[in-house]
Amino acid sequence: LGTKSEKTCLVIKCKAAVAWEPNKPLVIEDVEVAPPQANEVRIKIVATGMCHTDLYILFESMKKESFPMILGHEAAGIIESVGPGVTEFQPGDKVIPLFISQCRECRFCKSPKTNQCEKGWIETQHVLKDSRFTCKGKKIEQFAGTSTFSQYTVVNQMAVAKIDPSAPLDKVCLIGCGICTGYGAAVNTAKVEPGSTCAVFGLGAVGLAAVMGCKAAGAKKIFAVDINPEKFEKAKVFGATDFVNPKDYDKPISQVLAEMTNGGVDYSLECVGNVEVMRSALESCVKGWGISVVVGWTELHDVATRPVQLIAGRTWKGSMFGGFKGKDGVPEMVKAYLGKKLLVDEFITHNMTLDQVNDAIELMKHGKCIRTVLNPFPQ
Repeated sequence: LGTKSEKTCLVIKCKAAVAWEPNKPLVIEDVEVAPPQANEVRIKIVATGMCHTDLYILFESMKKESFPMILGHEAAGIIESVGPGVTEFQPGDKVIPLFISQCRECRFCKSPKTNQCEKGWIETQHVLKDSRFTCKGKKIEQFAGTSTFSQYTVVNQMAVAKIDPSAPLDKVCLIGCGICTGYGAAVNTAKVEPGSTCAVFGLGAVGLAAVMGCKAAGAKKIFAVDINPEKFEKAKVFGATDFVNPKDYDKPISQVLAEMTNGGVDYSLECVGNVEVMRSALESCVKGWGISVVVGWTELHDVATRPVQLIAGRTWKGSMFGGFKGKDGVPEMVKAYLGKKLLVDEFITHNMTLDQVNDAIELMKHGKCIRTVLNPFPQ
């Protein structure tokens, strides 16, 4: 016990990729990571994915008051130390940090209808304002309560999932965001039914995971929609049956899909984060029972459609983290991968070290990768 307490008291000095200001390259810096406080754990990050949301925060949302910050939220690691009051975890546990908490106590956590967490948002805001990171004497903000572009991070225990100790962390890190987000949008939020027709808009990691979810749910036709035809072969691996490039047509993509499917698809999933695409996805659904799910993230613009689209019986829904309650769902998804029921390795197109983080950003910016996994501790 004495050793554990002494270990918990130590500040760790390590490397992290710091975003000093928006729209600028990240800088590899020496940072200090304070010990975990009550109900917190300190995690050694073994692998972290580059997600489009990281780019969105850096290049699009442009909230200057949020900088400097450490980005990254799709990762896997090992518990290094725990703070007072933590009984669920111990040093050595393999874990995936969660950007959406599960306190198990609030009205949202107790409801099977949602994966939102009331207490989690309050705590996450608190952690963001009271980060455990410092660099050059300055506080560094924590992104999404996780900040995984660092060799070590401190996370509230409500936002950590313990996973199978046999899981390869450099693979299952992707379950911490992209795979759950897309897959769950199909199986949990849309509730795709066997024999149905689906359209997935956007074939990044989230879109491909949505394709995989549609296939797992038994969809008979899965249209993969993207303006980059190079992604179509990859989509086939995950279960897409048909490929549609909107650039090949001189009419709206919703009309194209309606003509191909006798009025529209049963389910559509928007995995881009573009409000025009969200509208197209909704209007690609068949009237009467079509369900469209907004998966892609943006806060920059309003989304619109004509009321008759909804009056005619279509449903428009949103999905965060695929509807998975993190502590419950993430370990199950890891088990599914270990049991060869879930594709994960196929998403990884590049492996890099943390000091190549800006190269990874450029790859994603130009659509040259599906997922790049970064190793903070190069051999």
